[in-house]
Amino acid sequence: MIQLSESQFRKLVIAFAIYITALFASNILGAKLMPFIWVANLSVAVFAFPIVFLMTDAVGEVFGRRMAKFFVLGGFLATALFIGFSFLSIAMPWSEAGNWLKDSYNTVFGSSIRIAIASLAAFAIAEYQDVIAYFFFKDRLKKTHFWFRSFMSNVWSQFFDTAIFMVIAFAGVYSWPTLISIVLSWWLFKVVMGLFYTPLAYVGIWLLKEKPSDSKAA
Repeated sequence: MIQLSESQFRKLVIAFAIYITALFASNILGAKLMPFIWVANLSVAVFAFPIVFLMTDAVGEVFGRRMAKFFVLGGFLATALFIGFSFLSIAMPWSEAGNWLKDSYNTVFGSSIRIAIASLAAFAIAEYQDVIAYFFFKDRLKKTHFWFRSFMSNVWSQFFDTAIFMVIAFAGVYSWPTLISIVLSWWLFKVVMGLFYTPLAYVGIWLLKEKPSDSKAA
């Protein structure tokens, strides 16, 4: 059993709120594509999703492997429940007063079962792999070079996430050369964004760690 002080518990609640917000922002807002230099289309999810992986790294650094896995489990259950509620809501009949919103509502929340399965599978596999990879490097490098441990785990986990999602969701929709091009471009940009956000992970670790002033305030 993980023993937490009151201040640590408050910090974890806030961290989990940020984690879930970034996860849902990626899933809901990620349908929007933007042009980006040499990449034809890039999802706006690249701004939020690296936070998901960095948060589990920061939490794992301070509270250990088990707490990081709790975060992943919580994110998976929240995503599965949201998808279930989305399908249930879309299946319900519309009243005449709400018909003006019907098409837009169904477009935003009516992702296909195939895409929903792709999203859940990619998240579960990639996030658990991220935790495993992070602690693999931590066991060898101990408490030094957090940025390197986080970067190396994110390189692999972001690739798994992008490749698994794109293959399950769009194999047969796009040609394989196009699919591979999209996977590689999205993966590389997410890795770059994760590296760019790494200083925020250091701030997160500093905030999550117990301080003498925290115990006095509690």
